[in-house]
Amino acid sequence: MANHPVPGTDGYDPRTRLVPTSQPNPSAAAPAKAPERGEPTAANDRLALNGLGSFDWDLDTGTYHLDQVGLEVFDLRAEEFDGRPTSLAIRIPRDDSLRLDAAVTLALQAGHLTFAAYFRVICRDGSPRWAHTQGRILRDERAHPYRIVGIVRNADEELAHAEAMRTLGATRRRQTDSVRATTEALARALTVQDVINVLTDREGLRRFGADGLALGLIEGASMRLVAATRPPSPALKALDDLSLTRLDDQLPLAESVRTGRPRFIGDQDELCARYPRLRPYADQMGINAAAFLPLAAQARTLGALGLYFGDRRQFSTEERNIFIALTSAVAQSLQRAVLFDQEREFATTLQTTMLPRRIPRINGGEVAVRYRAGRSGREVGGDWYDAISLPRRRVGLVVGDVEGHDSHAAAVMGQLRIALRAYAAEGHSPSTVMARASRFLAELDTERSATCIYVDADLETGALRLVRAGHLEPLLRHGGGRTSWPAVRGGLPLGIATVFEQDDYPETRLHLNPDDTLLLCSDGLVELPGEDISKGLQALADAVRSGPSGTEDLADHLCRERPGRPKAEDDMALLLLRRTAVPGGRIPLRAVQHIHQADPEGLAEARTLLRQTLFAWGAAGPSSDIELVADELVTNSLVHTDSGATLTVELLTDARPRVRLEIQDSSSERPRRRVPGETATSGRGLLLVDAIADRWGVEPLGTGKSVWCEFLLGEQAVAAASAAGLSARPGGRWKS
Repeated sequence: MANHPVPGTDGYDPRTRLVPTSQPNPSAAAPAKAPERGEPTAANDRLALNGLGSFDWDLDTGTYHLDQVGLEVFDLRAEEFDGRPTSLAIRIPRDDSLRLDAAVTLALQAGHLTFAAYFRVICRDGSPRWAHTQGRILRDERAHPYRIVGIVRNADEELAHAEAMRTLGATRRRQTDSVRATTEALARALTVQDVINVLTDREGLRRFGADGLALGLIEGASMRLVAATRPPSPALKALDDLSLTRLDDQLPLAESVRTGRPRFIGDQDELCARYPRLRPYADQMGINAAAFLPLAAQARTLGALGLYFGDRRQFSTEERNIFIALTSAVAQSLQRAVLFDQEREFATTLQTTMLPRRIPRINGGEVAVRYRAGRSGREVGGDWYDAISLPRRRVGLVVGDVEGHDSHAAAVMGQLRIALRAYAAEGHSPSTVMARASRFLAELDTERSATCIYVDADLETGALRLVRAGHLEPLLRHGGGRTSWPAVRGGLPLGIATVFEQDDYPETRLHLNPDDTLLLCSDGLVELPGEDISKGLQALADAVRSGPSGTEDLADHLCRERPGRPKAEDDMALLLLRRTAVPGGRIPLRAVQHIHQADPEGLAEARTLLRQTLFAWGAAGPSSDIELVADELVTNSLVHTDSGATLTVELLTDARPRVRLEIQDSSSERPRRRVPGETATSGRGLLLVDAIADRWGVEPLGTGKSVWCEFLLGEQAVAAASAAGLSARPGGRWKS
C-alpha cells in the first residue's frame, strides 16, 4: 500500500477524522424504516457497480452483515467471515482498529447521526492498502441507537490521486518559488560575472534542479564558454577544447543559438549520437540527460545555457516551461549586465586616461596608487590621485574628489589636476598651492566644488607638510603596526573657499619615521550604503592595521571587497606613502613621534623609539637618563595642555656630539620651575630636567611652545657613532 497522506482541509489527519453532520433532536420524528438486514435492494446493486460495499450492523444483537463487495474490500472470503465485527480484526492493524472503535464510540455517545474514517487493511498477501468507511446511525423514538448502516470502499486510488495532486501542487509551488528566487537574485546582478555567480553557485543549480551547468556567450562568429560548474579534466580539454567554438559547429549550444529553439535530450545515447564530440565529456562527467536553451532578449540572441543531469529523464511539459521561463530571466539579466560592463569599461577608461600614467620614483620611500570605478555603470567619477616631483628631492602627493558623478565632473577633475600639478611643480608652499587651485576652480565655468589633500614630503628627513581642503584626514600606520588619525587642520573645499574668501589654508607639519606608512584616500573607500561613516573609518583602520607591509600588497588588500560588508557604490582613489630605511643602511639622524592624549600606548611607543634610536647612535649609555627626561616632559604636555605632544630626538655636533631632545605642544604657557615641599607629590619635573640635562630651554612657537634639552655624548659614544657610519660636518650636525 502506498504511504499516502489522507486528504483533509482542516489541518487534522483525515484518517482519524469524524464527519458529524448534525446533532440529535429528541423531539424529532423517528427516522424512516430502514430496509431489512441483508435484504437485496436496487441501491445495493448501484453501490456494487461503483465499487462500494455495504454493511448493516445490528447493535442490539452484535451481528454485522457485509456484502460481497465489502468482503473484497477486506480481502475476506465468505467462509472467513462469521458476521461478527471482531472477525474483521485480522485484517485491520491494531492502531487503526482502536481508532475506528473510538470514532464509532464518539459518534454514538455524542448523538451524531453519521461518522466516517479512513483505516488500513492488511491483505491476504501481507500488503497494506487504505479503505474508507462511512455509516449512518439509526435511533428509536427514545434516541437510542439500535442499528448502523453504511458503506466501505477501497481508498487507495483516491489517496493516490490526492497524493499526486499534493505532489503536483508542491512541485508547482517549488517551481514558482524557484523562478521567483532566481529572478530576484538576477535582479541584483550588475555585471556578467555577477550573473555567472548567481547561476553557478549551489543555490543556482538547485533552482534549476540540475547537476551541472554551462553558459556560452556569442563573440562575433564564435561561442565562448564563460562558465561551467563541472569543468572537464585538463587531458580532455587538451584533446578537444570546447571553450571557444564556431557558431556553425555541430554542438548543442551553438545549435540552440542558430535555431533559437530549446532542445531536451533524455538519455546519453541520444545525446552522443546527435553530438559525437560530447561523448568523452558525457562519459567523464556522467551526463545522462541535458537541456540546451537559447538566451535571447529583445530579439537579440546573446548565447545559450546548457543544463546537465546525472540521471535519465523524460522532461515534462511543466519542466520545459519552467526552464524556458528561467532562461528568459537569465537572458534579460545578461543583456543588462553586458551593457553595464561596456558602460563601466568606457567610464573606467575615460577616468584612467585622466590619471597619471606613471608615478615618479621616490627616493627613500615607496608609493602605491589605486583607482576603483563606482558600480553605477557609465557614470564617471571625479576622484583622482597624483604624485609630483618637487625641487630639492621632495615629492608632492595629492588625492582629491570633484563633486558629482558624470562626464562634467571628470572634465573638471582633469583640469584641476593639471592646474594643481603645475602650481606644485613651481615650488610653492602647500598653502599657496591649495589656495591657487581653489581660485582656479572658482574661475571655471562650473558650479562644482572639490575636496583635496596635498602633502609636500621630504623623505630624506621624514618631514611632511600637509594642507587639507574639506577632505578626509590621512591615516598613519606606524612601523609597529599601530594606526592613528593625525590631526590635520583643514579649510573649505576648493572653489567654495575662494567664493567665501577663506582660501588661506592652514598648514600642518608631521614627521614620517622609517617604516611608517601614510594613507590618503577619497570617501569612496569608507562610505558604504546604509552605514555611518564612522564605521567605515574604523573598518579602514582595522584593514590597514591587519594588512601586509608592502605598499602594493596593502593597496590591493584595501581595494578588495571584505566579507560581510556591502559593496561600495562610489568611485575611490587611494595613495600610500611608505618611508623606507635610508639607502645603504645609513642611520637616520632625526626621529619624531606624535603622542596623542587619548592614546594610552603612545608614551610606551615613544620610549621604544627613543631607546632604539639612541642605541643606533651609540648613545646607549645615557639612554636611561634621556628616557627619564623625555617621560617627564611628555607627561607634562599631556597633563597640562589640551592636545598631545610631539617628541623629536636629533643627533647634533659642534665641538662635541650631543643628543637634542625636543617636546612640542599647543600651549603657549611657559613651564615654571617650583620648589616643592617635603611632602609634595609633584612639582619636581623641571628640577629633574635641570639636574640631568646638560642644557635646556623653552622656545615659543606660533601655535604653542617647544621645551628642549641637550645631552653631551662621551668619547665612547663618539666612537660608536663613527663605527655606525656617522661623521661630523660643518654646521653642527652629523652626516651619514
